[in-house]
Amino acid sequence: MKDYFRILKKDNRSNARIGRINSIRGVIETPVFMPVGTKASVKAVLKEQLDEMGCMIILSNLYHIYLSPGIEIIKKAGGIHKFSSWNKNILTDSGGFQVFSLSDIRKVKDEGVEFKSIIDGSKHFFTPEKVIKMQLEIGSDIMMVLDECSTFDADDKTIIDASRRTLKWARQSMEAYETFKSNDASRIFGIVQGGFNKNLRKYCAESISEMNFDGIALGGLSVGESRMATEEMIAHTSQFIDRKKPLYIMGLGDPVGILNAISSGVDMFDCVLPTRISRNGSAFTKSGKINIKNKKYSDDFAPIENDCTCYTCRNYSKAYIKHLHKNKEIVASILLSVHNINFLFDLIKNIKGAILENNFMKFKKNFIDEYRS
Repeated sequence: MKDYFRILKKDNRSNARIGRINSIRGVIETPVFMPVGTKASVKAVLKEQLDEMGCMIILSNLYHIYLSPGIEIIKKAGGIHKFSSWNKNILTDSGGFQVFSLSDIRKVKDEGVEFKSIIDGSKHFFTPEKVIKMQLEIGSDIMMVLDECSTFDADDKTIIDASRRTLKWARQSMEAYETFKSNDASRIFGIVQGGFNKNLRKYCAESISEMNFDGIALGGLSVGESRMATEEMIAHTSQFIDRKKPLYIMGLGDPVGILNAISSGVDMFDCVLPTRISRNGSAFTKSGKINIKNKKYSDDFAPIENDCTCYTCRNYSKAYIKHLHKNKEIVASILLSVHNINFLFDLIKNIKGAILENNFMKFKKNFIDEYRS
């Protein structure tokens, strides 16, 4: 497919931009937030609700769906879209982050990663080639390569070794993609690692950009470091990637973080944050996060946000949602998740409007000033 990614508008005072990814399953307008459906389902949210909010793409995780229900079951169902009844775009993460987060039950080798199942303790081995082949088999629209993420405070040797493996695996992944792909339905993104070493990040960004990937992701950020460190590394690394391709920051989903990343030219985001905080009773608002468990909401019969048009705010009050959460009703998580995802969608919609009007920096300042108040 020609013109996979087109830049439609650039901000005149920052690197913020509006773009369009052309996919056989529908256009993805960027910037875009991708709700996380780790196990082929966004927690506590129906696909019909995602449709109503205008969701164009969700993320699923190969590691988890490989363990359950298994690649063969998904293939037998006709692919991940038919299996999950989601007919729009799906990006599948390779499982690389699980290599990082499940460090006590895995072994990293130059050939790939050996890990134990979190379900039954059985041993499995992922190679770069196997990861690409499985993602092609289930019909992923955007595939991520196998990579190795290091902790933000890792020593230089660990970071260098992880970066070396990630680049080696990226080359192997491209070779596997060219070998196994049968059409242009599935696209492949490379991942930039390098820890918090600026010179290494630059080298990795330039190396990944030289490969023929359809998009580029920044990995190994939002892993426990300060917000300032995250922003600094995004701004630094984005200078050295191929800017003709979509830029994806993995695992970033807080409103202020999204705004700052967009100002550095980031196009795509994903994070479990909007659904995770929902299960803890928290909601995004323009003045910052609120916790519905707070006593003052017991008799607050207004919606979470007065001018929000999401299903939750159109129909329910803070008092009612507090009652549900207090009594451990599942509906509380559903209603808060719908609101939080919609909040990020609305934020990005307003960001696009500001870019079109060459007003992004003013919008960003006003939002952050109010959000932090």
